[in-house]
Amino acid sequence: MALFSFRLPDIGEGIAEAEIVGWHVKVGDRVEEDQPIADMMTDKATVEMESPVSGVVVRLAGEPGQQIAIGSMLVEIEMEGDAAPALTPIAPLPEREGAGEDRERSEPQPVVEEEQPIASTPTPAPSLEGRGEVLASPAVRARAKELGIDLAQVKPSGDHIRHSDLDAFLLYGTGQGYRPAGRPARRADEAVKVIGLRRRIAENMAASKRAIPHFSYVEEIDVTALEEMREQLNANRGERPKLTMLPLLVVAICRALPDFPMLNARYDDEAGVVTRYGAVHMGIATQTDAGLMVPVIRDAQDRNVWQLAAEIRRLADAARTGKAKSEELSGSTLTLTSLGPLGGVATTPVINRPEVAIIGPNRIIERPVFRGKEVVPAKLMNLSISCDHRVVDGWNAASFVQAVRKLLETPVLLFAD
Repeated sequence: MALFSFRLPDIGEGIAEAEIVGWHVKVGDRVEEDQPIADMMTDKATVEMESPVSGVVVRLAGEPGQQIAIGSMLVEIEMEGDAAPALTPIAPLPEREGAGEDRERSEPQPVVEEEQPIASTPTPAPSLEGRGEVLASPAVRARAKELGIDLAQVKPSGDHIRHSDLDAFLLYGTGQGYRPAGRPARRADEAVKVIGLRRRIAENMAASKRAIPHFSYVEEIDVTALEEMREQLNANRGERPKLTMLPLLVVAICRALPDFPMLNARYDDEAGVVTRYGAVHMGIATQTDAGLMVPVIRDAQDRNVWQLAAEIRRLADAARTGKAKSEELSGSTLTLTSLGPLGGVATTPVINRPEVAIIGPNRIIERPVFRGKEVVPAKLMNLSISCDHRVVDGWNAASFVQAVRKLLETPVLLFAD
């Protein structure tokens, strides 16, 4: 038998460590070469690690939520035979301050079995439970395991199982059928570790509120004509994607921004430098099962409304299925966040640091309005903006929103040269 230590390889430029989001294996499991063994999260993306060898898992590095340094042991695998296969080493890590001289970044290397005590770790849920077609995120699988739920018995509300599906199963899927009307079942208390993307969101939002003096401005916009135009465009779209409000709003924002460069910017507060960008790299806040992600439309100002609609759909699908690349999740210069039909009356979104502004459209509501002396129905939408008051003045934010309002209320201007 030969014992191999699989060390966490370099998984991104400038990445020093990664967080264990979930395990696909447990101690005692047999794994095959290229089989997924763990989900690791950096500050840019979640990466699925695969086993480079076949054998039996004898040791795992830690529990979900723990940080693992690049080059340190991730998993140890006992292989049959006396010798290890030839594995190509990776160049050693540059030494970092405070790091030990013996830290290396390499592919699995043989170790002496007696020198490495074997310790068991908690068993996470596998990537597929029960029936072969059941799909769930690592966080959902881990929660199901903690609750003792067989995912094969859970009915998904979409193409994969979500936390809401687990909640529904706990209330109604206990083998006793649906509960009769009356007193609702009391859910048991649960302690949920804040790890992975959820922890990253918590850290980023807390840092944003600590460091940035936010102010918000909200304006009401009459989108009656815009909605009529959108319906006409959709009726004649052919094979092109269906237009929502978002791509039209992106066009309006990109047309207004050249007169307000202080909003399309990022602030390095440590260096005391604000960088105003010529190109608009629009972040689109997207809700996923794991939490909020912000994929980025590069050079949004150069795309027409149909191209924007297609890119918004592509990026949202990639984020929700965990297929978004790290470069698609970073580098935004301004963020747009929308709750769609749940948008509420007004919002005060938190700035996506180090950007200096974030824009949030709210729900469209039909209400009576005066047109001269007549009262007519109109479709109205509030548009919110939150800004970093260190570099953006209230006058700038209000003037920008008024410019966007003019474009949206006279939609022919969106397509005028």
